[in-house]
Amino acid sequence: MPAWITAFLSAFDLASPYALLLLALPLLAARAMPPERAGASGALRVPASVVADAARGDTIAARGRARTILIWSLWAGLVVALSGPRLVLPATALPASGREIMLVMDLSGSMERRDFSLDGETVTRLAAVKRVGTDFIRRRAGDRVGLVIFANESYVAASPSFDTATVARALDDATIGLVGRSTGIGDGLGLALKRLVPTAGQAEGGPPVTSKVVVLMTDGANNAGQTTPRDVAQLARELGVKVHTLALGPRDLANADGEQDVVDTETLKEVAEISGGKAFRVKTTDDLMAVADAIDTLEGGRAKAPPVPLRRDLWPWPAAFALLCAAGLLAARRGA
Repeated sequence: MPAWITAFLSAFDLASPYALLLLALPLLAARAMPPERAGASGALRVPASVVADAARGDTIAARGRARTILIWSLWAGLVVALSGPRLVLPATALPASGREIMLVMDLSGSMERRDFSLDGETVTRLAAVKRVGTDFIRRRAGDRVGLVIFANESYVAASPSFDTATVARALDDATIGLVGRSTGIGDGLGLALKRLVPTAGQAEGGPPVTSKVVVLMTDGANNAGQTTPRDVAQLARELGVKVHTLALGPRDLANADGEQDVVDTETLKEVAEISGGKAFRVKTTDDLMAVADAIDTLEGGRAKAPPVPLRRDLWPWPAAFALLCAAGLLAARRGA
């Protein structure tokens, strides 16, 4: 048997196989009908043309057989269509982790500073974060990823979604000044927690079904908003959400030497420690790339999801065949 026939038969399936029992319904109905009474007779007025055909030995019996074949073919097509023939093909399994990751990115005015190097050119901190961040997002196939941006105000640029390409585009389209120029770290982190559903645990205190992670990227200190980063970190720990923090820029408050708008490394470390995450110090583009790889490793563990069967319905074909048989019966009746 050819390989394509074997493959077709292995993938062939019926949604309602018991519907095929209806094929015998006309025979059962014929047997159940009462027999003709003895002595019963009848008369039928026949057109003269039919009588003439019969006189010439025309194949009226052949026409009757053809009509019977069409009727049975029509019935068989309807029954087969009703049984729901289909092809069941396995789909390619995507990596799935059950993990939700919210990226929280600083869009304050200090992100315009040009102190990062990218492809041999000096670029702004925002340009470096966009390049590495979009690559990180696209590698998270199987995770639900979202994006929150913050400055004076905070807003969700992309809700958590498996469509990582859309989230990456939202990050690439982020513009400084859109939500102000100050640094409201606490509010940005709080909004990210609000969009993450609290971790659902299995029954009887089992391990969490999903993992919630926030990646916070900032180059400043909290100087706007209504909440403090430490308070929000406590809430994250209560909700079971890990917060990884990225402190951007060559200087921080410990060695600022009077420089304004430098990153508060100590606060970001506390936020990570309180929530169970990890703090990273990023001074160069190479550091940023290494951190993206490290977070990818920390939040790895993706596995193949069970393949989802794809079903291709074939019932339109027998239904179309039955329709053709009905058209043939109609044409034969008109030509009689």
